[in-house]
Amino acid sequence: MKVKEIKEILGLELAGGEKGIENEIKDGYCGDLLSDVMANAPEGCIWITIQTHQNIVAVAILREMAGIIITGDHSPDEDTKKKADEEGVPILLSSMTSFEISGRIFELGIGKKRDRE
Repeated sequence: MKVKEIKEILGLELAGGEKGIENEIKDGYCGDLLSDVMANAPEGCIWITIQTHQNIVAVAILREMAGIIITGDHSPDEDTKKKADEEGVPILLSSMTSFEISGRIFELGIGKKRDRE
């Protein structure tokens, strides 16, 4: 599934990084502790977080993520949006909690197959 499909299905707002909207989502990861995300987020994942600062874009690039979803009506500042645009890292916004959006994304079939067996 592509980032743009998640955006449309879940009614998310694109805050930046439109160049990456066609990125393919291979997995998901939910976390707010950057060191944990840097160590454990899988390549090609959609990252769910409440973090809004510029470092989220750097972490997404480092882990080769498909994109970022910021939850709970949090919103990145203009510098973060600009960095996302420059790097082509899509940032989507949701009013849902991280727990809610994680469940919705898992229901769409994104997640580890072995967990469903």
